Amino acid sequence: MWRPSPARLLPANPALYDGPAISFWVAVAWLVAITVRSCIHLLAPDGGAQSIATIDVTGVAGGSNIVAIFGQWGAIQLLLALLLWVLLLRWRGTVPLVLLVFTLEPVLRGLAGHLKPVTTMGTAPGAEINWLVLPVMAFFFYLSLCPVRR
Repeated sequence: MWRPSPARLLPANPALYDGPAISFWVAVAWLVAITVRSCIHLLAPDGGAQSIATIDVTGVAGGSNIVAIFGQWGAIQLLLALLLWVLLLRWRGTVPLVLLVFTLEPVLRGLAGHLKPVTTMGTAPGAEINWLVLPVMAFFFYLSLCPVRR
């Protein structure tokens, strides 16, 4: 029986992770995707605003500001991704904490999108998968709080 322990969120020994290995590997895979997404926002000429998120940046006033904000957002995302890489690779016991961040991110982005809607010409990939990611990350977060019995 899987019994989660909330104490595993901030473990006494963060170097040790004795939860299911699949939770660790899901966190690594999602962090790869987040790192790539961050680099695209930072490095793409339009920050991915028009080419990916389908936001009109050429036919509107302030389009260059939208591109600049996407680039800055990418820089901040990349810093967060690097910090999460350090946590995952150096202190594997923080897998539940990292998965909690991954669970909360789509909720907070969804809230931000609801409070401050963005007009797009299509549906951005992030908007399409936002609510699919939430239950998956929530499941693996829950799983990561359960010690594996050996």
